[in-house]
Amino acid sequence: MKKQGSIFTLRWVSVYLFLGAVIILILVMVWFARLREDFPAGMMIANVPVGGLDSQECIQRLNEVYSTPIELLYHGERIHLHPTTVGFQLDADSMLAVADVTLNQQAFWKDFFNYVWGHTGSQARIPLQYTYSEECLRAYLKSEIAARYDQPPLPALPIVGTLNYRPGYAGTVLDIDRSITLIEEALRSPTKRVVKLPLKDIQPPSPTFQNLEIFLKQTIDLSSFDGLVGLYLMDLQTAQEIHFVYQLGEDLSTNPDVAFTAASIIKIPIMVSVFRRIGDNPNPETLQLLEKMIEISGNDPADWVMESEISQWRGPLDVTADMQILGLENTFLAGQFYPGAPLLSIFQTPSNSRIDINTDPDIYNQTTPTDIGMLLEDIYQCSKTGGGALAAVFSGEITHAECQTMITYLTRNRLGSLIEAGVPDGTRVAHKHGWVTLFGIMNTLGDAAIVYTPGGNYVLVIFLYQPVQLIWDPASQLVADLSTIVFNYFNLPN
Repeated sequence: MKKQGSIFTLRWVSVYLFLGAVIILILVMVWFARLREDFPAGMMIANVPVGGLDSQECIQRLNEVYSTPIELLYHGERIHLHPTTVGFQLDADSMLAVADVTLNQQAFWKDFFNYVWGHTGSQARIPLQYTYSEECLRAYLKSEIAARYDQPPLPALPIVGTLNYRPGYAGTVLDIDRSITLIEEALRSPTKRVVKLPLKDIQPPSPTFQNLEIFLKQTIDLSSFDGLVGLYLMDLQTAQEIHFVYQLGEDLSTNPDVAFTAASIIKIPIMVSVFRRIGDNPNPETLQLLEKMIEISGNDPADWVMESEISQWRGPLDVTADMQILGLENTFLAGQFYPGAPLLSIFQTPSNSRIDINTDPDIYNQTTPTDIGMLLEDIYQCSKTGGGALAAVFSGEITHAECQTMITYLTRNRLGSLIEAGVPDGTRVAHKHGWVTLFGIMNTLGDAAIVYTPGGNYVLVIFLYQPVQLIWDPASQLVADLSTIVFNYFNLPN
């Protein structure tokens, strides 16, 4: 009997324990079911942990995180950008819908047993969904950041009363496209919401050619020169040009250009015409004559080389014809240099037909700043690449090497004044100068040069005319000063 009672008691204890376990299990299941109404531990929505939060609390949490202003750093300035300024808006409904689908796809019993045994299971991650206006962001960066904080570069400017320029200043500007990318990343991040704005350092631009022209004319005014100045400048890198005729503060028409006595500058066309004809194996004596004609401005060598290599009687006219073929309609040579040389022809050109300006040009030889400047540009291009107008017009007759020889001869014309005097020692200047004196009185002075500089190469042609008398010292100094200004323009201080 005693044994049966013990068994009976054990059975009831077992029943009670089983019932207790069932009740506990039911309670745990009820508790877990309630927990499943909230987001599970470890769940991430838009990279924000939302475990234990219900839908409303989740939305509130997401809005709190993603409404935090973006801090923009521009040098030492801190600017706060509120996301709503650029139309940023969370798509909370879509993210919650994805979260619900993700949770419903998970088996209840699997999650329940993971919960019972303390396993967290896999962490669900719902990606951020949002909208924003790139157009608004770009407009904000332009109007509120760039317009306020950018420091545009300042070009070098002339120093009043000198021939020099003050240095330009580099600028700093916002890189808007790169900024948009970085700010988009910050808008998408719940934690990394500080953006160091990318900036571009902009080197100071060169002064414009228009400013250079003004500087040149101001210098002429300050010199008190009371004659006429014809100037032509070509930037050999960009083909930009300055061309003016200036007298007593007044701009005169350059269409057509003004005719000046070419004087010894006409020896540049002679040199071109000779090289057109001498072939691949020139007579050494011819080269010596050419060198003397340019280097020491010899008149006799000019006559001899025209007679021997161009034409005994018509050499000057053939030189003129060559220039006309090149399109230099205002440049001509109508006779040789020796005293009493006959005038072979009377040339009427657009330039010497002007009735508003008269520089009393020599009927034997004339040119204009633009004509001789373009011829120098042709020689330069041929010497650099073998191309250009000379190679095109005189195909097969003037070679790359011959053009380089022409440049060499022109660089040996060392005068030490005029354009040469306006550039630093050692600067390569390929030029030919000339002036006209009658009974010891000079009224026309010119210099035509290719100038090679670290900051760029250029052609510069300057003619001065004074109907009564040009005084050498102030006239040559004016040419040197104008040359200095152009050199300084191409080689600005740092």
